[in-house]
Amino acid sequence: MPDQPIVLHLIDSFNQGGSESQAVQLVRLLRGIGRYRILMACLNRDGPLRAEIDCLDLGEIPEYKLTSLYNVRALRQLRRFTAHLKRQQVDILHTHDFYTNVFGMWAGAVTGVPVRIAARRESTEIRSNTRRALERASYRVASRVLANCEEVRRQLTEEGVSPWRIEVIYNGVDASRLCHPPSANRSEMAASFGLPTDRRRLFITIVANLHLPVKDHITFLRAARTVSEVVPQATFVVAGEGELMNSMRLLAKELGITKQTFFLGRCSRVAELLSITEIGVLSSLYEGFPNSVLEYMAAGCPVVATDVGGIREAVVEGETGYLVEARDHEAMARQILRLLAAPQRARAMGILGQQIVKQKFSLEAQVKAITRLYEHLLGMAGETKLYAPGSVVSARMRNL
Repeated sequence: MPDQPIVLHLIDSFNQGGSESQAVQLVRLLRGIGRYRILMACLNRDGPLRAEIDCLDLGEIPEYKLTSLYNVRALRQLRRFTAHLKRQQVDILHTHDFYTNVFGMWAGAVTGVPVRIAARRESTEIRSNTRRALERASYRVASRVLANCEEVRRQLTEEGVSPWRIEVIYNGVDASRLCHPPSANRSEMAASFGLPTDRRRLFITIVANLHLPVKDHITFLRAARTVSEVVPQATFVVAGEGELMNSMRLLAKELGITKQTFFLGRCSRVAELLSITEIGVLSSLYEGFPNSVLEYMAAGCPVVATDVGGIREAVVEGETGYLVEARDHEAMARQILRLLAAPQRARAMGILGQQIVKQKFSLEAQVKAITRLYEHLLGMAGETKLYAPGSVVSARMRNL
């Protein structure tokens, strides 16, 4: 048994979603502190975030591709994964979303991994009853279930997860990466994104994927039409990719805002985009605790967002932004206009948002909370002697 505890993070894919981004960021942070030997595995090896992981020299990242959780292939992949856990003598298994929670927690339990941590970042509203039941069963064999906000904790408790099993650790954001002063050459920065270079333009930005209707870009675009009728220089930027892109372009055309609306697709330069953004918007119907809101705040942008999930745990109403009811495009437009009409007030709200992110949602706070949890759970495992690393029982379990 090596001196360093072995931690394996199981990730669904390397696509640029919220859960994937948080997982990759956490692996990078843990690798940097050198306290653990960090391993990774995935269900799908594809995605742009893979390049970040390849730079960390973690060794082999095995893939356990699934077509379903209910077929023979899933059983074969489960057998492969349990063999990998035994071979690597993993001390902590950390999973990050629905598929990895279900697949990973049961593999960890069968193998006798001492510490098993599942994560819930999404709202329960997007789950079917079958999925909720399946994931709830996987939580029963988890040492802890991580919620990324108090609202997700509340939902987990309502689903029947024991309160003692739930731990709240907020998402972390790299404030230094996003905290840039307004671009000295705003026109050049705008041009680099294919946006209008007229300095009178006011950019209102939404960073959200277009894969699912849950992000409700429809409400954002309807609010955009109302705002543009009052403030002609308002310009609306949609950063994100997905299969709903064409339908949202058609909607913008129907609403008569094609000239004011720009669809950037996948954006790897969010910090630079937000440096020329006046207001960050999120129009989701459901959320857990979205990274985009933290990114807006870290960049000094006041926020207008729907009051769903844990967003109000970050956005202070009337102080760092405004919250509106889901699907209420008129209220969203009013609050955007309110900020545009008071630019000094909007800047002050953005500055306060930056301070809150640094205090409450920093990378340092996140990694400190995670390592504290790891050490606590490893200590508990050692005290019980049931699956203590290096113990006789643990060795027997690993050799099953």
